[in-house]
Amino acid sequence: MITTTNPATGQPLATYRPMTSEQIEQAVERGHAAAARWGQTDLTSRLKALTRLAAQLRAESPRLAALITAEMGKPIAEAEGEVEKSAVTAEYYAAHAPSILADEPVDVGAPKAWIAYEPIGLVLAVMPWNFPVWQVMRFAVPTLAAGNGVLLKHSPNVTGSALALQQLLLDAGFPEDLLTTLVLDEADVPATIEELIADDRIAAVTLTGSNRAGSAVGAAAGRASKRSVLELGGSDAFVVLADADVPAAAAAAVRARFTNSGQSCVCAKRFIVEAAVADEFLELFVQGVEALKPGDPADRAVTLGPLARDDLRVALHRQVAESVAAGAKLLAGGQPVDGPGYYFEPTVLAGAIPGMPAFDEETFGPVAAVAIAADRDEAITLANSTQYGLGLSVWSAEHGVEVARRITSGAAFINAVVASDPRVPFGGTKHSGYGRELSTAGIREFTNTRTYWVA
Repeated sequence: MITTTNPATGQPLATYRPMTSEQIEQAVERGHAAAARWGQTDLTSRLKALTRLAAQLRAESPRLAALITAEMGKPIAEAEGEVEKSAVTAEYYAAHAPSILADEPVDVGAPKAWIAYEPIGLVLAVMPWNFPVWQVMRFAVPTLAAGNGVLLKHSPNVTGSALALQQLLLDAGFPEDLLTTLVLDEADVPATIEELIADDRIAAVTLTGSNRAGSAVGAAAGRASKRSVLELGGSDAFVVLADADVPAAAAAAVRARFTNSGQSCVCAKRFIVEAAVADEFLELFVQGVEALKPGDPADRAVTLGPLARDDLRVALHRQVAESVAAGAKLLAGGQPVDGPGYYFEPTVLAGAIPGMPAFDEETFGPVAAVAIAADRDEAITLANSTQYGLGLSVWSAEHGVEVARRITSGAAFINAVVASDPRVPFGGTKHSGYGRELSTAGIREFTNTRTYWVA
């Protein structure tokens, strides 16, 4: 049985029975057939369904946000924002898919030639718990717009959210079985996912999650010669140069690190500050961190919720303790919070350097590691000293783009906090994965880019 737990209290929420092998087979067969029918549905009808989906998301926002908060501990205002962002994304593709998916004429002389973007079928999605609605909608909305179906394997601790999304699509008028949630026993997940990827009825796979899971999925997709998109871990650099607006950078740094209690692959995690402004930045940053209000995420005054699971809190505490033992200085927090729920103090570590867990590893929780750079060149070196390459934020009056071009990442934000937006592609480099979600690239990832040549 699968039991979901409220991380704010540690108390169980609901219990779900995993699917049998026969039920999984039925889900694949029905999903494959639904995707085939949907792919033959005209684009106008598909996009009208997206418009209804946006309306349904907004209508269901109070219930969905409360479910997100209960299952993974996101502060309620952030949960509502996650649902709204999903609705905005549905509206974006409803408006822009006709031009993105339109045939593209190619001048080849006398023959007539064009490029078409056509559906590929049923896409398997392995999704994480930290954005239970947005993470799924970020992938599913463009995938459905392109004429494909979705087979969803969500994280077990947000099973209620996964099933709610399946019902949401039905309520918005999408066909039965077009998005199907697989409820799997955790021990069976690796073998089941590998079998599904090998199944001829599965056209492609996308995963957002750990590097270990991504390696397994990517390898299975390679063996099956199937397209895959992997959005994996991140240890994003937040670079503050000597000519930055330091108060603005420090205020943004608090948001960049502690949104979603720091449980985001695209959260800033390593703060690399030029020595000339380090003291000012640290003073303001710590003040901002100490002003955060931890507590019950259902309380609108709370700005920092619990971690989603206790094992995540144990891992985070280990990273902090080992970093302090290696020479990092604790400026704030550093300990699990006693009492019910999986809370961890908002934490700032100064003097972080390569070789420390807080610098080298992805810290998935409310812990910020600050490194001091002697100059701009050292800041660039430190920012690149990671196996990850997802997002990058550079704060500078004059040198932001110049510095960003010398640091490897999937996205670079100058004087702004890294964020996903349906208008621009989202994805990583290095060990942060490959492929793109959102924008034009995201909807075309799961299409057959097909050449037509008519003599």
